[in-house]
Order: sequence, then structure tokens, then C-alpha cells
Amino acid sequence: MTTSAIPSTLSWNGHTLRLLDQTRLPAEETCIDVTSVAVLEDCIYRLVVRGAPAIGCAAGFGVVLIAREIPASLPGAQWLQEFDSRCAHLAATRPTAVNLRWAVERCSRRVHELSPLPKDRQQIAKTIEHEAQAILDEDRRMCADIGAAGAGMLQKLLGSRRDATLMTHCNAGALATGGSGTALAVMYAAQQAGIKLRVFADETRPLLQGARLTAWELARSGIDVTVICDNMAAAVMRQFHPDGVVVGADRIAANGDAANKIGTYGLAILARHHHVPFYIAAPSSTFDFALAEGSLIPIEERARAEIAAPYGRLTVPPEAQVYNPAFDVTPAALIAGWITEKGVLHPPFNDLRPRK
Repeated sequence: MTTSAIPSTLSWNGHTLRLLDQTRLPAEETCIDVTSVAVLEDCIYRLVVRGAPAIGCAAGFGVVLIAREIPASLPGAQWLQEFDSRCAHLAATRPTAVNLRWAVERCSRRVHELSPLPKDRQQIAKTIEHEAQAILDEDRRMCADIGAAGAGMLQKLLGSRRDATLMTHCNAGALATGGSGTALAVMYAAQQAGIKLRVFADETRPLLQGARLTAWELARSGIDVTVICDNMAAAVMRQFHPDGVVVGADRIAANGDAANKIGTYGLAILARHHHVPFYIAAPSSTFDFALAEGSLIPIEERARAEIAAPYGRLTVPPEAQVYNPAFDVTPAALIAGWITEKGVLHPPFNDLRPRK
């Protein structure tokens, strides 16, 4: 089996953005039809759609919806002011994933390039739609290229062996992108290359993306997957000696520090102690060269209920405080390499900004 066994995370029919509701997985496969930007913002915040690349792809079509919602009767300057305001609101829905802001800015830039602004507002929406579709198509190609680069790296790591044990955290697969994923794309490509995989997937507290989503994806694709509680990672590394850890990223600073789902930093520390190479798999759109280092990455803090009352059951007394950051930052010094659509980047991680 391959990723063709995984339902599409998002699709666009020219009028409606259809999202696979990831909050219902693995128990139920249902979709939400999004016809307004307000519904899309709610879906992004509630993690109906999640994963930096997938959020970016969805946001591109969200800009199309914005253009269609603004009254066509508004004068050009006023229309553009309202458009920019709504785009800024959409881009702020989740602060850490850089692809969200990147996609909104890329699509809105196309509008600002139209001079003068067409009186036919549908023409504006069509221009944005073309750009949003390009983002989705590019993401699918980048996923395939990331998978190929990672599988090639893994084959070099294994030498003559045709089996591998890997670990991952959260979900960086087809559910998190418009294509086959980032970290999991490496696994799918390795599987297609004839490498027999065993994957340990951290459950990923508090929302269990590893247990609910990664395990669901890998199992449907015929890859041997074992779910472990987050606090079992050290014991698994000591006992099973994995060949590598491959995770995704929501934002990567210019020096290589990478923000990913909370718990990734701890996993990287464990990997270093056990001499297990730790890799980040991400497209070039996830690199934020405006930020010199990871300490500058904004970290989203989410609702108390995700920890204190998961799935409606109270697990923390009301008198106790809760700290719920959605992401942490792994220092570049702990990363063995980045797997990108342009190949695998290796240390030293001084500054990855493109050279002129």
C-alpha cells in the first residue's frame, strides 16, 4: 500500500474548500465544506486542518474566499484596505506555523500587483485562485522531492541493509501537507524503494496527533508502526537502537533552530544521548530567514482545556494552573540534517540564508 490509501487532506472545486476533519480521526472520516473565511479560521484554530504546509495550502484558498466576501460595490482603495485587514486576521490565526503567513502574503501580493485594481472583483478572485492552486501543486511536488531526498539519505545510512527502525513525533505526513508529507514522505519513499520499516510513533500529548494521525496514516499504508507514550522514548532508544529520528517543522530560523510540536526538543536531546541521528524534514517555505535564531519564533499557547479536560473529561483540578505551549524549539546543534525538496542540508548550521 502507499499514500493513495490516505484520503485527501484538502481539495478545492472552484467554490468550496473541503477539509478532512482531523479532530475526528481515527474513529471517523468526515469532511467539512468551507465556504467562508470565518469557518476556515475556526478550522485552522481547532486543528481540523493542521501541519504547516497544509495550513498554508488551505490559507491560499482562504484568500480567495476573502476576495469573494468583500462587497464589490466598495471603491477600489476601500476594497483593498478591507482585503488587507481580513488577510492579516487570517494570517494571525496560528502564529507559529510560518507557512500560514507566507501563503497569505504570497496570494495577497498578487492582488497588489494588479494596477489598477480591476472593477470586476471576480477577476481578482480568479487571480488569487490561480496562485493558491500553484501553492498546492508546488507543495505536492515538494513532498515527493523531500521523500526522495530522505529515502536516499536513509539508504546511505543503512549501507547494505534493507531494513530500518525510525522514530517520529506528532504528524508530518499526508495529513499535514497537500501531498505525501514531509517526515512521513521519507518513510513512504523508503518503503517504495524496498526498505522494510519499523516506526515508533510518539503519541504526542496533549492532542495525540502521533497516536491518532501518524499511526492511522502509516498503518493504512502498510508500514509497521508502534505507538508509544511520549515518556517511553528514552527506553525505546536504549532497547531498539533506532537508525534515526525524522520529524517535521512549523518554522525554521536562519541559523537552523527548528520549531515543531511540543516534545520535539526533548526527543532531540534523547537522540543525542543515544547517538541516534535526528533529522528535520521540511519544505523551503518553512524556513524563516527574517528570524536569526529560534528564540525569536513566536510560540502559540493553546487552551487550558486541552490538558485539563481532554475529550471532555476533567483530569486536572480547577485550582491547578496549566501551561500549554503548542511548540518547542530544537537548537540546530542537535540536528544532524534538514531534509528539503532541494536535498539534505548538513551542518555546520551557521546561516542558511541564500547567498547572493
